[in-house]
Amino acid sequence: MTVPNTAPEVAGLAPELKGAKKGQGETPIASASERFTSYDVEAFEVPGGREENWRFTPLRRLRGLHDGSAAFDAAAAVEVPATQGVTAETVGRDDPRIGEGGVPADRVAAAAWSAFREATLVTLDGTPEPVTITVTGPGEGRSAAGHLQLRTTPNTQATVVVEQRGSGVLADNLEVVLGDGSQLTLVVTEEWADDAVHAGARHLSVGRDATLRSTAVALGGDLVRVTETVTYRGPGGDAELVGLGYADAGQHLEQRLLVDHGVAHCRSNVLYKNALQGDGAHAVWVGDVLIRAAAEGTETFEFNRNLVLTEKARADSIPNLEIETGEIAGAGHASATGRFDDEQLFYLQSRGIPEDVARRLVVRGFFGEILAKITLPELRERLNAAIEAELAVTGV
Repeated sequence: MTVPNTAPEVAGLAPELKGAKKGQGETPIASASERFTSYDVEAFEVPGGREENWRFTPLRRLRGLHDGSAAFDAAAAVEVPATQGVTAETVGRDDPRIGEGGVPADRVAAAAWSAFREATLVTLDGTPEPVTITVTGPGEGRSAAGHLQLRTTPNTQATVVVEQRGSGVLADNLEVVLGDGSQLTLVVTEEWADDAVHAGARHLSVGRDATLRSTAVALGGDLVRVTETVTYRGPGGDAELVGLGYADAGQHLEQRLLVDHGVAHCRSNVLYKNALQGDGAHAVWVGDVLIRAAAEGTETFEFNRNLVLTEKARADSIPNLEIETGEIAGAGHASATGRFDDEQLFYLQSRGIPEDVARRLVVRGFFGEILAKITLPELRERLNAAIEAELAVTGV
């Protein structure tokens, strides 16, 4: 079976409604349910920066990923260690399992889908030991398209860490397909070199009575833009998405999420935190939750917090909640952006703690709730050390 070049939503449209004119143009769509998706990069118009889903992204820094000028002249290396209960395969785009997680919703994700030569497909079965998958960029001055799929068999319980590092430009799609009754704890880290550009799309498909616990950590790179979509294939699905980002001078971190509740009696919880320090540091968080008419009994909440450490750093935060049925268990969203709490600093300094140490303690406490979600002690300690290193470099 060959993955189609055009998604079903595209095939049924009149020619004048294809591409940017259907949810990708300067006029925002009325509902997240109208979001345009396609496997075909040519179905999307080249973004100009005024479109709703591109207006925060510095397109010139995407190194041609958005307009077709990226060469895709190299490959990103994917390493999967041999572990009992974990099967890694290299497959072509004609593998029928590719595409089960979801469909690209922007031109860069579609370009990556169209350009990848081989995909890495990892199947988790039973109760394997935690596995760490390493994705290394193509190298300075090179660009690559990648594709990774993680899938669990029914009733599997597994933990996967995806560490992304190295230099270069990478556009990729990450699919996560959870079998019924399975439980997956997923940690994805963005630990790129200072020159790196990463535009990634994550497609998370949750089966009946399946549980996903996902943690995203963004600490490196020149520009990192990640779009994440959660869908449910049966009732009882439960998804928790938490994340943290630390943007320093000139760095752009962008996180866009859509949790699409189209099935009854499912749950979702979203909590993302960003800290920013330095001239031109920019963090963007856009969180959409859609509760469709059929999704009775939904329970959902999303929250984004941003801690701005210097005058010339900027945080944009846009939570959106769309409800098409009144029969829900509960729903809410919130966003907060602020600077250091002077009272906290005064309290710490009044007890003899120097100001620079007090500021670091405040930042550690800010991120502590997210890091506590990481159940692997060695990984949690390593990420704590990485954040400490960031704070030391920026002088917080």
